[in-house]
Amino acid sequence: MSKSSNLKIRDRTFEWGKRTYLMGILNVTPDSFSDGGDFYSTAAAVDQARALQAAGADIIDLGGQSTRPGAKQITVTEELDRVLPVLQSIRPEIAVPISIDTTRTEVAKAAIQAGADIINDISAGTFEPEMLPAVAKLGVPIILMHIRGNPQTMQSMTVYQNLMQEISSFLSERIAAAVAAGIDPDKIIIDPGIGFAKNYEQNLEILRCLSQLRPLNCPILVGPSRKSFLGHILNQPDPKARIWGTAAACCAAIMQGADILRVHDVPQMRDACLVADAIWRRF
Repeated sequence: MSKSSNLKIRDRTFEWGKRTYLMGILNVTPDSFSDGGDFYSTAAAVDQARALQAAGADIIDLGGQSTRPGAKQITVTEELDRVLPVLQSIRPEIAVPISIDTTRTEVAKAAIQAGADIINDISAGTFEPEMLPAVAKLGVPIILMHIRGNPQTMQSMTVYQNLMQEISSFLSERIAAAVAAGIDPDKIIIDPGIGFAKNYEQNLEILRCLSQLRPLNCPILVGPSRKSFLGHILNQPDPKARIWGTAAACCAAIMQGADILRVHDVPQMRDACLVADAIWRRF
């Protein structure tokens, strides 16, 4: 398997290595770390989906369960009640692929049925063993992320002997599990999980050493947007004021081989990506 295998979703073809793709974040939660409550109503979420697409998002990532450190776990019913009305409202008018940010098999199935195209599972299919076989049956791409523990416990699980080696080993094992479950290898995307069971220094190490994940031969997604390690560097407690710190992290990720960046601020990151791509992409 080679990362050069293009991925076609709807009428979009993702040509890995040619340019950086942007995944715009659409959190329909009251408690996400930087935009909790901003798009909690269906009307606000629809407006934001339109804005993300107009700004140049290549994928819209819809999530109903906050995964910030310490986030409270909601019921499956609550998660469905948050995401399905939004998905049903935006799908008819949003042309770009939509991913559903969930660890729940039931939510994944319902979302794909309602028009979503990709499963973005922060647990890489470890929270629910039924997830990988379900995704195989659905025939859709999946994003597998590195995590330890869960959002309630992960920040107490940041001791590693060799950070990048352990991330790579975990993702390699999850790729193998996904393929064994019947998922097409060309439909697997990996994410090192910045901020998930990682401390400040470890998040920086991921950005410095991201290229060490290239031998896994999967497109790499990175999500540094507005995160607390940037606030630490910038002495900026307001996540919404970390745009340019995010842009710097995104450029570093591109230089190290990132294929997709998961971001809140699509217009600004699109500019950063265009310049970084012009400098570092080899055609």
